[in-house]
Amino acid sequence: MLTSRTFLKRTRAGAVMKVVREHYLREDIACGAAACEQCGQQPGEPRLEAQPSGAASSLCPAPHYLLPDTNVLLHQIDILEDPVIRNVIVLQTVLQEVRKRSAPVYKRIRDVIADPEKHFYSFTNEHHRETYIEQEQGETSNDRNDKAIRVAAKWYDEHLKKINNEEIIQVILLTNDRNNKEKAVEEGLTAYTCEEYIKSLIANPDLVDRLACVSDEGKEIESGRIIFPEHLPLSKLQQGIKSGIYFQGTFRANRDNYLEATVWVYGDAEENKEIIIQGLKNLNRAVHEDLVAVELLAKDQWVAPSSVVLQDEGQNEDDDENEEEKENTLKSSVNKNMLRPSGRVVGIIKRNWRPFCGMLSKSQIKEARRHLFTPADRRIPRIRIETRQASTLEGQRIIVAIDGWPRNSRYPNGHFVKNLGTAGDKETETEVLLLEHDVPHQAFSQAVLSFLPKMPWSITEEDMKFREDLRYLCVCSVDPPGCTDIDDALHCRELENGNLEVGVHIADVSHFIRPGNALDQESAKRGTTVYLCEKRIDMVPELLSSNLCSLRSNVDRFAFSCIWEMNHNAEILKTRFTKSVINSKASLTYAEAQMRIDSASMQDDITTSLRGLNKLAKVLKKRRIDNGALTLSSPEVRFHIDSETHDPIDLQTKELKETNSLVEEFMLLANVSVAKKIHEEFSEYALLRKHPAPPPSNYDILVKAAKSKNLEIKTDSAKALADTLDKAESPDFPYLNTLLRILATRCMMQAVYFCSGMDNDFHHYGLASPIYTHFTSPIRRYADIIVHRLLAVAIEADSTYPELTDKHKLADLCKNLNYRHKMAQYAQRASVAFHTQLFFKNKGVVNEEAYILFVRKNAIVVLIPKYGLEGTVFFEEKDKPKPNLNYNDEVPSLTVENTTFYTFDKVKVNIMLDASNVQHQKIRMALVEPKVRHRLYNAKQHIIQLS
Repeated sequence: MLTSRTFLKRTRAGAVMKVVREHYLREDIACGAAACEQCGQQPGEPRLEAQPSGAASSLCPAPHYLLPDTNVLLHQIDILEDPVIRNVIVLQTVLQEVRKRSAPVYKRIRDVIADPEKHFYSFTNEHHRETYIEQEQGETSNDRNDKAIRVAAKWYDEHLKKINNEEIIQVILLTNDRNNKEKAVEEGLTAYTCEEYIKSLIANPDLVDRLACVSDEGKEIESGRIIFPEHLPLSKLQQGIKSGIYFQGTFRANRDNYLEATVWVYGDAEENKEIIIQGLKNLNRAVHEDLVAVELLAKDQWVAPSSVVLQDEGQNEDDDENEEEKENTLKSSVNKNMLRPSGRVVGIIKRNWRPFCGMLSKSQIKEARRHLFTPADRRIPRIRIETRQASTLEGQRIIVAIDGWPRNSRYPNGHFVKNLGTAGDKETETEVLLLEHDVPHQAFSQAVLSFLPKMPWSITEEDMKFREDLRYLCVCSVDPPGCTDIDDALHCRELENGNLEVGVHIADVSHFIRPGNALDQESAKRGTTVYLCEKRIDMVPELLSSNLCSLRSNVDRFAFSCIWEMNHNAEILKTRFTKSVINSKASLTYAEAQMRIDSASMQDDITTSLRGLNKLAKVLKKRRIDNGALTLSSPEVRFHIDSETHDPIDLQTKELKETNSLVEEFMLLANVSVAKKIHEEFSEYALLRKHPAPPPSNYDILVKAAKSKNLEIKTDSAKALADTLDKAESPDFPYLNTLLRILATRCMMQAVYFCSGMDNDFHHYGLASPIYTHFTSPIRRYADIIVHRLLAVAIEADSTYPELTDKHKLADLCKNLNYRHKMAQYAQRASVAFHTQLFFKNKGVVNEEAYILFVRKNAIVVLIPKYGLEGTVFFEEKDKPKPNLNYNDEVPSLTVENTTFYTFDKVKVNIMLDASNVQHQKIRMALVEPKVRHRLYNAKQHIIQLS
């Protein structure tokens, strides 16, 4: 049957256009009930059980299916995901509305529908002849959709009565809309609110805690005082942004001060790029990463960024005086020269809430159900939740979701989602850091795994038609110990004409991951492999990462090869790229490769190849550095793990060998060669990587620190910086140069992926290269897979596809890749920090030599070379007399009583684990030498407390 749908649409020019669409109605859409013989069920379709199993309800003891409306699906997704809730009918009307209003919830409900154990059925009611309804004149879309949901529920009720079952299966409409519920009951339907139904579940009282708190904000206002100004409606915000009254931007909360935030304003104007928000009312219920509208305050109300550390530790909502006192502290510490554009949040354009990890701060009131939850991320406000499990959840890491933030509430309301485990437990803390850094780490789905090659796998004759057979070459790989995802291998041999042939062979991952399939989509979403101290979160399934794509020794593997002909001065004479088959002759560690190069007795083919590569690498490195490439430093650590307890038993800084540099030089050369090739072929849509030059002000701290040691650092170009860093040495202080390079690293900008057609500046500042990309690690970086596809099309080894030549889609992909790489770095640092805490927890209190990296107003930041560990030594403590502090910003230096500290000074510190705050355990450092009278007393106090 054919009907038509008519709707009005406003064009860009402002005219109203009538649109008529054909709408097909069918009679053969199945109801999804397994016991139904009337409907032609497709084999293998997700089905509603013939005898619905699941939670027993006191309200509805008979077998039943659930049919939720749109708001229940949007707000109670945590409930619907619970294994207890099964046999649910999800209407097309509801699914379409959810898709419009929340992409994350839509993705989650699609995943639930796909889970065969949940028995969720998606019913296409908008195309079923008996359940489709027209929108009546004067009827709102919302009312029409509510009516469509009731019509579908009524149809199911009547339809299921025709099934020959011992007991008739009922349909329960779940709706939190009072009007919709009343109309449903009038029409003879069984309808409950989500809360009524969940509270009726006999064997699952804990499920009540997961109910989202969706109350009518307007009614709550009557019962309590108003703390916050009202948020303006979206229409007014859009008008205000268009007219320039308001600014739109991302809200970034301050980690160290809960009464301060900044908003990064969108747009081209440099003026008011960053607006400071200070004070509870001005912050107006915005949460970190929300998209907000901000009104600029008058200039006489502008404030300066605060240097005060304020943590929200209050349990009492009525403590207004305390809040005002804290806000006055911010104002009293203002430096008039530091005033910045300041504003207030007038509305929320888009919430960016996610489930938050943290711990329950149990209420002091006995038998209380309302408690505060303290998130692990200090930028997130505390959340009020209701739970009956407070005693069980105390000391546990839990996940909580925010439901809303009424004007009369000091904190947002939320609900309990999941218990992760005991705080401090290694597995639990790893799960927390992965969730908090948004690292996708769930097991690969069956849909993804279905695109993997079937085992046993072997190379066929068909494969060899399009590949060069390079198995005769003496190829080897050099990697860290224990590496199973080997991306790259190398070879070097002398040619008959006296020149050298050098090959970089990279795992051909793009052969196994084809564009657009589920495996490709999952890899693109993950973006990168994440390496934690004891765990690796793979970007691609293990069959590829550690087996079929890994260039292990003595097995045939597909590769993408970049082969140069060079002279002995490492000058490239010819470059070619080819898909190939290789057979690596050895998988070496850096130490093993170094031993072969240094050995006087070893003269085999592998060793000869390595020596040739090493000789060329030294020439390449010198040439790069002469061109202005930077050699920076950051202390990397390696943990030695106990094989039984899996706790760290030793902590050392990583030692870099000559062979590390050997591999790095050829990887850089391959990346540059490939970047040139793909940009030549695809000038508009090459995926490249750039490293912007830092603004001059970034170098202030480095220049001042060097000046304090009578050294000059020039920063007008990368070459000038590299040259002056090389000269900045002190015979009686050999570690000084490393410290300067560590500081220089902190001055740098982040390197980013970009699409060549969307940017003009390609330069890579750190490598002093005019063009650069990533080609050499496709097992662990998705960017490299795209680069492989571009290169394959360029050399006619593979065919193109639409998304590959769509610069806007490529730009969106780059945005995700940059985000995933940044979060992976943060997760790795968090993992190192946690294992460092475990190490010092077992080690107890130790004294070590350290160097001052930064001087602050009331503290010094020190680096301990032995452990590659950084920490802060504070000179002010609670409940202790304050020492006399004098900070000089120009030198920079800090005088404590009669002792002055300068950047790079050598000190001795006392290191211990402070476990007083279970959620935020940290390494605490106290000064031992030089002896500051007041501080020494405190350090002794710490040691006495620990013993």
